[in-house]
Amino acid sequence: MTTTARPKDLLDGSIATASLGAHLIAQKVSKGMPLFRLEEGFAHEGVPLDRGTMSRILEHLGATFGASVVHAMRVDAMARSFCIATDATGLKVQPTPRGDRKRQACKRGHFLVLVADRDHVFFDYLERETSETIAASFEGFSGYVQADAKSVYDILFRWRPPEGGDDDDDPCLEVGCWAHARRKFWEATAVAKSEVAKEGLARIGRIFELERVWRDLPAPKRQRMRDEHLRAHVEDFFRWCAEELAKTPERGLLRTALNYAVRQQTGLSRFLENGRLVLDNNRSERALRKVAVGRKAWLFAGSDAHAESLSHLFTLEASARLHGLDPEAYFRDLIRVLPYWPRERFLELCPREWNCTRAMLDLAELDCEVGPITVPLPASPV
Repeated sequence: MTTTARPKDLLDGSIATASLGAHLIAQKVSKGMPLFRLEEGFAHEGVPLDRGTMSRILEHLGATFGASVVHAMRVDAMARSFCIATDATGLKVQPTPRGDRKRQACKRGHFLVLVADRDHVFFDYLERETSETIAASFEGFSGYVQADAKSVYDILFRWRPPEGGDDDDDPCLEVGCWAHARRKFWEATAVAKSEVAKEGLARIGRIFELERVWRDLPAPKRQRMRDEHLRAHVEDFFRWCAEELAKTPERGLLRTALNYAVRQQTGLSRFLENGRLVLDNNRSERALRKVAVGRKAWLFAGSDAHAESLSHLFTLEASARLHGLDPEAYFRDLIRVLPYWPRERFLELCPREWNCTRAMLDLAELDCEVGPITVPLPASPV
């Protein structure tokens, strides 16, 4: 008896096809649906697919994507990115079961987001948000980092001794967030009814107003307009903050706002160095919104391994949306082609490159749920 070779499959031995795997990712990550609701929906359709099976499928896919496509994206981002915007949010994680089988409270983990220019969006799972874990997420990167003033990021902006080798790691350059500074003056205005804080709001508002005028200009021209019209307003704002801080009592919202601006003057003024830098860090906060909405429904991650796999799924989903791709369609195609793709060319499968890569594939092969995929030759560099 002669049989044909079994086609490669990313979900080998599983009942799930590429379309089902992509559907589970889209429902869990894009729409924030908990698995027990998906289980109820499948049962209503007459499909006996339990949440344990779905959880194992998602964990396997997330771990596989993380070791292949996401890893290639990270190497590319750390080598080429100009500015990475970052922020973090918490999530609950079930602890490792103990031998006594007593119930334990969920521990707190963290999702760290890194928005690398207009190329990639990363989500890193951190068991603890410390300076060491932050430094590990930015390992190999020396460029601009836009973050809030949380102390755990300070390690990025000072010299870091290399773990091995003779070369020193260059520190990153801090870019402050004017939205955070404005928020503190707004709190002092709304709660403390401070006229000084109200003036600070007006001064910051003028900076944002001028920036909106040339927001769509090319970076070199935007830089020139900032030097001619905006730099004087920024310098005058910090001079005014220092004067008002000297006259402000020791405690209160107003002093907090003024002190924040004075201490963060270097980071807040950094955007004047290059026209490609922006005033605020809102893009990273927007990226975290999907995590914040989803965790209200699925409540917690089953383990540290599940949380890490979930972070890789969030990475590819957010990057797909960044480049105008339909996440479910992208995940379906990725599950089909990944088993056949050469390891050294995984970057071609990332969302930034996917439209070009898909155009070189045999669409008749790609549309089949199973079967071989013909890998095209590498595209010529442009």
